[in-house]
Amino acid sequence: MPTTLEIITSDALDARHGFFTRKGGASSGVFAGLNCGTGSSDQTEIVAINRARVAEAMGVAPDMLVTVHQVHSAKALPVTGPLSIRPEADALVTDRPGVLLAVLTADCQPVLFADPAAKVVGAAHAGWRGAVDGVLEATLDAMEALGARRSNVTAVIGPTISQAAYEVGPEFFDRFRAEDEDSTRFFANGEGDRMLFDLPGYGLYRLRNAGVKHAEWTGHCTYRDPARFFSYRRTTHAKEADYGRLISVIRL
Repeated sequence: MPTTLEIITSDALDARHGFFTRKGGASSGVFAGLNCGTGSSDQTEIVAINRARVAEAMGVAPDMLVTVHQVHSAKALPVTGPLSIRPEADALVTDRPGVLLAVLTADCQPVLFADPAAKVVGAAHAGWRGAVDGVLEATLDAMEALGARRSNVTAVIGPTISQAAYEVGPEFFDRFRAEDEDSTRFFANGEGDRMLFDLPGYGLYRLRNAGVKHAEWTGHCTYRDPARFFSYRRTTHAKEADYGRLISVIRL
């Protein structure tokens, strides 16, 4: 029997949602658990089973779980129902009840958004590149195009890599400093010329500067907890061939 799904939620989000851990899935090996990444080398039919379990847990049919082809962009896509093809984008928004927006991550930030007054929700995949390029702000813009007001929006960052585990080089720091001098506060000194980057701290900074009503991080680090989370960086350090993807979802 598979273990029960584990779903992390936030009391701040007034919409049905969940940041799913890797527990409770049908995958095995390095993907053991709830791997929902169609881009992984896991068996396609097993990934489909995992995604169907997520849809069932959220009260929708499997085809109502909507994902895009994530490319670390700043593109947010409005959706009204199932997609016949997965366009390139890194965020989705909807005002349609029963459409389950989903993003996949394995260290990057999954960010879920809700404006309960306007009945508009959003989901974004925000790695460092997407965050710098404006994917969080693009999500808010797309929500506003559907009638939301960012001053009514709550945004929650789910499990992501924490600062203590995110070592970067000086060129990474220089890029952020050139973009915004204030963003240097999200770097701490590491070994030698290495630095430690606070990705969720930076995400919260961008969200708050964008004018949301409330923003928070669940506080879970993907790198430090292999029993619960997939991690691209941990996989790289372990020299494993591939890695699973976590799924985060929201719906009206």
